Amino acid sequence: MTGRSVHPPSSGPAASGQVLRFGTDGVRARAGSVLDEPAVRALGRAAAAHLGADCVVIGRDTRESGPALALALAEGLVDGGLDVTSLGVVPTPAVAHECQIDGVAGAVVSASHNPWFDNGIKLFAAGGRKLDDRVQSAIQEAWDACPRLDGPRVAPDWDDPSEETAAGRRWVEALIRWAIYEGSLDGREVARQQVDERPLAGRSLVVDCANGATSAFAADILRRLGAEVGVIHASPDGRNINEGCGSTHPDDLRAAVLQTGADAGLAFDGDGDRVIAVSDDGTLLDGDDLLAVCGIDLHDRGLLTGDTMAVTVMANLGLRRALADHGIAVHETAVGDRYVLEALEANGWVLGGEQSGHVIFRSMATTGDGLLTGIQALVAAGRAGRTLGGRVADLMVRAPQVLHAVPVSADGVTVVASMADEVTEAAAQLGSAGRVLVRPSGTEPVVRVMVEAFDAAEAAAVADRLVESVRRADRY
Repeated sequence: MTGRSVHPPSSGPAASGQVLRFGTDGVRARAGSVLDEPAVRALGRAAAAHLGADCVVIGRDTRESGPALALALAEGLVDGGLDVTSLGVVPTPAVAHECQIDGVAGAVVSASHNPWFDNGIKLFAAGGRKLDDRVQSAIQEAWDACPRLDGPRVAPDWDDPSEETAAGRRWVEALIRWAIYEGSLDGREVARQQVDERPLAGRSLVVDCANGATSAFAADILRRLGAEVGVIHASPDGRNINEGCGSTHPDDLRAAVLQTGADAGLAFDGDGDRVIAVSDDGTLLDGDDLLAVCGIDLHDRGLLTGDTMAVTVMANLGLRRALADHGIAVHETAVGDRYVLEALEANGWVLGGEQSGHVIFRSMATTGDGLLTGIQALVAAGRAGRTLGGRVADLMVRAPQVLHAVPVSADGVTVVASMADEVTEAAAQLGSAGRVLVRPSGTEPVVRVMVEAFDAAEAAAVADRLVESVRRADRY
């Protein structure tokens, strides 16, 4: 690729004056006014020295702002000395898969489940792993030092494809392979056994693609596996991504499942790295439910390494009890699927995830993959001779969970530390029949209060008391 310097860097904050920072899953902000092309270009240049590869593959979701921001990111990465390749519109896990098989770094231009007017950047180090805290901090420091680059100093060779790319096809074939082989998790061992080329035959499904990155993929993959598939919200126009649909708005999916008499429904978010399911009776099934089905299936087949799963602090008490009943230990991490993956890799475990629907099958993928998770859960339920909802009902009784986000003006960490006695008292009141979690948000000026108890009224009362404690601590 060739080019010459045409614009010097500038050193001010984003156009809005807002300082852009990494959160729990990359950078997200209002596209254009906050996360604009100069800011993204500067982020690309800041990241180039820290990704551990000479080449970066870039994918995006269906947002109107995606093409321009993807190009700006490519320009910054090229300015930092890297080669770039566009994968076009593909789900985040397809980008991570390409990184994994080719040993390259990756980036996704997406704001996940946020509205169309937001956008964001997710970065993957060489091999498809999300950045650890040390690398992310180094990139943030370099970006803070020069937060804007007003024009491309080197023009990349850039072709943003409108048709399915080879990377997308490789990811699709991997999902199919992982569904039809058992005896190993990765489907590549010599001793593998092909079970059924159509493991979802006879199943009727509805998928909600959130008008996002899975729109061109989900139905075709599930049909290849034998399912009869109805599709909703798979006509992206740049501004309808996540609009009243997808994993954060499952009402349309629930209605479609009930109306058609489908066996289950799957709802993805905008970039396809998470999934929420709906049972045949309309019950919402989140990541905890899917983890129970998949984890116990792997354990029963002798494939759950260490008989341990990694979950976050938000995992429902019902999941913890279901796993314990089957001899499966739980390792707890902070919120964020990158922390789940770190725990899996450090200990050689194979499965973990979040209540939000980010689930990681470590031997298959390096990040959450909504389609992979949905397929694996459906196949696991089928092995037990049950629908997905029926299998969840067999395995897990969910504890009612009360959640509050309490705005604070003081430092959240200080507020939480000052109410340690109240938290201890609440936990003692609930005992083994409940759980309490009070934590500062990592992204907003709020303290999050979570109380679980099999007695819903008691959970609500304890949560209300802790909310008042947060407010008192914030005043003083």
